[in-house]
Amino acid sequence: MVVPTHNRWEHLHRAALPAALGQRDVELEIIVVDDGSADETPQRLAEIADPRLRVLRSVSSEGVARARNRGIAAAQAPWVAFLDDDDLWSPLKLRAQLDALAAAAADYAYAAALFVDRAGTPLRLDPAPEPETVARALRGSDVVGGPSTVMVRTELARELGGFEPSLSVLADWDLWLRVAEVGRPAACREVLVAYHEHDDNMSAWAAPRVFAELDVLVARHALHGEVDGVRFTHWVAANQRRAGRRRAATRAYLRGAAGFRSPRLLMRGLAMPLGEGAMAIPARLRSLRGERSEPPPMPEWLHAYRAGPVGRACA
Repeated sequence: MVVPTHNRWEHLHRAALPAALGQRDVELEIIVVDDGSADETPQRLAEIADPRLRVLRSVSSEGVARARNRGIAAAQAPWVAFLDDDDLWSPLKLRAQLDALAAAAADYAYAAALFVDRAGTPLRLDPAPEPETVARALRGSDVVGGPSTVMVRTELARELGGFEPSLSVLADWDLWLRVAEVGRPAACREVLVAYHEHDDNMSAWAAPRVFAELDVLVARHALHGEVDGVRFTHWVAANQRRAGRRRAATRAYLRGAAGFRSPRLLMRGLAMPLGEGAMAIPARLRSLRGERSEPPPMPEWLHAYRAGPVGRACA
């Protein structure tokens, strides 16, 4: 598996490392690509005496796409999985995906995931799309999800050139589109991944360029008229709202409204400067009408990560 990181030991040692080292019923190599960290990450990684762990260090940061590609190039296993440094896995995540790949004679696998808050409480479910429709669905939005859900044949990832270095936030969607064009998919419908939502997510601080990245993605894959721009804009703006960046969220809504001709996004953009109270009015109205949505259930494996604010610490 490949775990890129940059100046995020606080996330890495509480989330990705325990998730990786805790995998069961599988032989694995854990390749942590330290993308030029200047915090305590290099020293702390050197203190971990586990033969499964390999650390590749860059003197300076080259970006997350190049970091993942460096890991792909170094991988010795026939399958490569990706794990972001702040995400969590079920202890049987890799075993379940290997079994699904074998059963379907597939080239890549993905899984259902939960979005969780800092305390590990489930917020919403990200289901695994149907294998029969995933290639088509990917042309509208990233239905596969972030890198942490995916396992792919190592040679296929190399043949396709890995992650596009000119992209950051959308580099995974770009690769899934290319993988889906030539590879056979397998889906794990059980929740095997938890995405941790916090204000340090890359999708939050990279908002100024995310619409430009979408333009690149559309051109690279001839997605004109196919991308669900309203959904994409809501995702961008939600990341900004979570980080407390009201102006950035407003700009995202208004840019999406203009680019995708959406009156709904325009209304959101006009309401955003008034604060979260105004933004919550539609949800409160739905609740008064009895349309309250319940949070998804917590899988049993996720309880083990709730000992700390992000997960169990890895010394």
